[in-house]
Amino acid sequence: MTNASITREPVFDTSAPEIEQLVRMALTEDIGSGDVTTQATVEPGRQAKGAFRTKQPLTLAGIEMLPLIFRLHGGAVSALNLQHASGAQLDAGVVVARVEGDARTLLECERVSLNFLQRLSGIATLTSAYVAKTSGTHCRILDTRKTTPGWRKLEKMAVRAGGGVNHRQGLFDAILIKNNHITAAGGITAAIRAAQATGLDFEIEVRTLTELDEALAAGATKLLLDNLTPEEARDWVRHINGRASTELSGNITLESVAEYAKTGADFVSSGALTHSVTAADLHFLVTPG
Repeated sequence: MTNASITREPVFDTSAPEIEQLVRMALTEDIGSGDVTTQATVEPGRQAKGAFRTKQPLTLAGIEMLPLIFRLHGGAVSALNLQHASGAQLDAGVVVARVEGDARTLLECERVSLNFLQRLSGIATLTSAYVAKTSGTHCRILDTRKTTPGWRKLEKMAVRAGGGVNHRQGLFDAILIKNNHITAAGGITAAIRAAQATGLDFEIEVRTLTELDEALAAGATKLLLDNLTPEEARDWVRHINGRASTELSGNITLESVAEYAKTGADFVSSGALTHSVTAADLHFLVTPG
């Protein structure tokens, strides 16, 4: 990896009210009535400098959270410089941000800042690995709704920082007809007819070739193919022959995603990007001001 930032459109927007609320909750949860260790050991008004630094190769995400965290804390910070943006692919030992100001503020914001940076960078790093495995194909990596409650907007931005594509944000912004909907609606064709009546774009899950053919006959243009082997997926995509876009899902891992991407599918979705990611390793070191 290099220390140069990847050129991308900005992917992190921290202006949403729910993100500010989440940061306020995180600060309250950690600091509570006061940081007793810092209050006991650090004199009021003492100045310090701090640096956030990578301890492993990673894809950075969430660095744009730092100004919000320090602002909502309310402490005196004289300078905060972000050295890289979300989406930067970095080696170990790279400084990603520097901050100067009241030493107590720096120490009180340390853990909350790292919690956001580490988890979001972990998601971006894993997504980057999935994307790298699909190199040479037209297949794109999609996320899912298997996110940490309250963190969905942030975690989906982290997926974008890693080069992935966001699926729907929630149940409100896209129609995705899955097996339980099909059963409750009375079948494939009935479910598709009901979705078509809304005028909204929709995707439907099919579990057998018979269901696949019925969905195509009813006018489906986006198909979710779940729990297939790579060989089965290749046969099904060939059978579809461009009549609909295809998404593969179901226990697709970093080890197997390359084989699925080679089937000709348009997308592979993986809940692992957000539901079982390992936090990236960054740390924060303070020096005298």
